[in-house]
Amino acid sequence: HIKRTRIYVRLLEQQIKKRGKYKNSLTDADIDMLYKSAPLHDIGKVGIPDSILRKKSSLTAEEFDIMKRHPAIGRDVIEASVQKLQRLGKSSFLSVAAQMAHSHQEKWDGSGYPQGLKGEEIPFSGRIMALADVYDALISKRVYKAPFPHSKALEIIKQGRGTHFDPDIVDAFLEVHEHFRDIARKFADSK
Repeated sequence: HIKRTRIYVRLLEQQIKKRGKYKNSLTDADIDMLYKSAPLHDIGKVGIPDSILRKKSSLTAEEFDIMKRHPAIGRDVIEASVQKLQRLGKSSFLSVAAQMAHSHQEKWDGSGYPQGLKGEEIPFSGRIMALADVYDALISKRVYKAPFPHSKALEIIKQGRGTHFDPDIVDAFLEVHEHFRDIARKFADSK
């Protein structure tokens, strides 16, 4: 999951850089920063009980409320490291990672969590990770579901354009979706 999502993020950023409003503002350094940050997007799950993370059936409302804490936990864990590094006089990609961890569950229409941010209120790092993370969750086996084929994941992401996902990021995804499928195959989970 970590390998795949970081490669998806880089691929999406490279495609976005070729088009539209990000053409002149997204630098190679930005792409590298988000690539380095991506593996930490779900670090907050260390604070979620295994009984919830590994549950084979649907989560109860109370369990889902606990699960919704992982973005804030992740941000807090990473920010603690950022503060320590700053005291040592070192800079780091971790500030971007904290932002990504905290915002990757937000949705374009404002229905996500933890803050209910909407549209471009959601940091770019969170918007791009949202699509990469959802795609990977859809095509991967989970304790509670079988993997979907690429074609089904593609349709779900298309349907989420402008509601779950930033339309510009979906458009970039649609231009490179075959590469996502190839990455998923190359770095498939072992059985």
